[in-house]
Amino acid sequence: MTTTTTAALVPLLPFLGAVAGLSCGRRAPGFVRPLAVLPTLAAAVLAVVVAVRQGGDAPIDAATKLTDTGSIPIDLALHVDGFAALVAILVATVATCVQSYSVGYLRTDPRYPSYAALVSLFTSAMLLVVYSDDLIVLLVGWEVMGICSYFLVGHYWETAAARSASLKAFLVTKLGDVPFLIGIFALAADAGTFRISEIYAVLTGGHTLDHPTVIALLLLAGVAGKSAQFPLHTWLPDAMAGPTPVSALIHAATMVAAGVYFIARLLPVFAASAAALAVLAVMAAVTMVGSALAALAQDDIKRVLAYSTVGQLGYMTGALAVGDRGAAVFHLMSHGAFKALLFLGAGVIIHAAGTNSLAAMSRMGGLARRIPDAYWTMSVALLALAAIPPFAGFFSKEAVLGAAESVATGHGATEPAYDVPGAVGWVVLVAGLVTALLTAGYATRLWLLAFRGSGPEAPDHGKQPLAMNVVLWVLFVPAAGLGVATGHLPSWFDDHSLDPTLATSVLGTGFALVGGIMTYATWRHTTALAGRPPLGAVAAHPRAEPAVSEAEAIASHEPAYGSIASAPDPADPGRLLLGPLHRHAAVGFHLDAIYAAAFVRPVRAAARLVRFLDREVVETYVRGAATAPGLLGAAVRRTQTGNVQTYLSALLAGSLVLVVAVVITATGG
Repeated sequence: MTTTTTAALVPLLPFLGAVAGLSCGRRAPGFVRPLAVLPTLAAAVLAVVVAVRQGGDAPIDAATKLTDTGSIPIDLALHVDGFAALVAILVATVATCVQSYSVGYLRTDPRYPSYAALVSLFTSAMLLVVYSDDLIVLLVGWEVMGICSYFLVGHYWETAAARSASLKAFLVTKLGDVPFLIGIFALAADAGTFRISEIYAVLTGGHTLDHPTVIALLLLAGVAGKSAQFPLHTWLPDAMAGPTPVSALIHAATMVAAGVYFIARLLPVFAASAAALAVLAVMAAVTMVGSALAALAQDDIKRVLAYSTVGQLGYMTGALAVGDRGAAVFHLMSHGAFKALLFLGAGVIIHAAGTNSLAAMSRMGGLARRIPDAYWTMSVALLALAAIPPFAGFFSKEAVLGAAESVATGHGATEPAYDVPGAVGWVVLVAGLVTALLTAGYATRLWLLAFRGSGPEAPDHGKQPLAMNVVLWVLFVPAAGLGVATGHLPSWFDDHSLDPTLATSVLGTGFALVGGIMTYATWRHTTALAGRPPLGAVAAHPRAEPAVSEAEAIASHEPAYGSIASAPDPADPGRLLLGPLHRHAAVGFHLDAIYAAAFVRPVRAAARLVRFLDREVVETYVRGAATAPGLLGAAVRRTQTGNVQTYLSALLAGSLVLVVAVVITATGG
């Protein structure tokens, strides 16, 4: 089988698995689980085969004309370079882990067949984005992911939180997709092709775009929505209302990764405009710092991880802003490994504790002993998130900070060299260091509250299914050891070194250690207050299945604490660390309220006005236009009595009136 055929099968197999799963869901339910796992596993194996054959050398290209538009044709094109080969392995591997985990997590869920099929379709769409070399075909995968996220986030549609979150995710991402679509057409019109590899070659070969800033900003709007970057990031924390495996898939390998990967593929388009790079850098900086502060204030364990994802994506876009797509994709890969592990581990914790509240977990003793697999694997994943050496997150985050330092000081250059303003490098570097401190802080807080609680023994909800724990150890390997590939990855990317630099390594690790130590010291200070249970603390029903525990935890958090984000917990170290900022950070700095006041309420007011005009003005006119002839007809009908004498009298009276009128007119009277 040729490499091209093998690559084509990678996105095709999950798609066929989705179709077969939907077809067999009711007729042959016994085949649903194999059809969920095996096609995705086969796609992961084939993705590895494609990567081995590509070997980081010359890209593999294949294309056939899909349709002739009369101007710029649309091609069914494939482009596999080092970036695509490695990202495809990440996507397929994480998706396989998610499907395997879901077999145990949702084992009694009546909607599992449709869920599994949607996850397979989600995976297929992302793989299409990764391998596609045509912008229109890429857009198909881009939009399919959007609709899949809508259904998967709303899987627990019985709860108001899930319904609201799914609708919000769909609308916010679509808000970015409208300018994104316009940007694609504008880019194709300027470059004369929809082929991504041809656009990249043309722009790196000296050709310039007519409107680089406009095109870059239009595309950036779509990326901000898909990859949850400021100001379109607000949908991602609320998307935690979906099942935990879906959260792992969205945060680690699909959806949010698509925007970063898209910019990496078309980096010359953004690098052609210094203004676009500046906007990208500021967006990354605000996203990094703001999301890290918000993560430090969240009580829902999954919302902490959600804001963490937003911040780590900010690192990736920051690397792209300084022109180093190798560092961005390296961090995308390491983040995909440890963030998938963190989310799937959070699912185990929620099942064992019966709640998603960190405040409630901090009042439980012995939780770590009940779930040793999740405890050890998540501890390493949190170290990787905090960028503590020698774990994967340290190497990839230092690659980002090193690239920013090179641009800021002017001591290095990206390959190919881009004209990146030094101020962009300083913005990314300073924000990255501040975020390193905050990241270590909220990672330490999560670990302490979840695993070092004191109080009554954690309720026994039974052992987790074996598949859930096995997946944690599978993801543990890249989360712990992906850093060893640092020396080999440049040949797969742009041959630009990804080795940590001394200055950023010392600064980044120092900031991380300070953040962790400060949080630990604060926790020791506040732990005496943990004897006061948070108001309304609740837990899921004992012996509930994992998915049921999560659904109950989501539904009960807001009634118990009065907020989907925070709890009135005086023992929370984040509350003391943030001080007066805590109440603002807990609600995402009121961005949802600002958007509601600036956009949602005016639109609703306009809708009410249109409805009033339609019902009270337009419909009144229409009803009047229909009523007037009816009244006239009724009046005329009353004169039709059928009496001949009446008709003759009316005729004579009318004739007399006409004669009088004629005489008056003739005499001039």
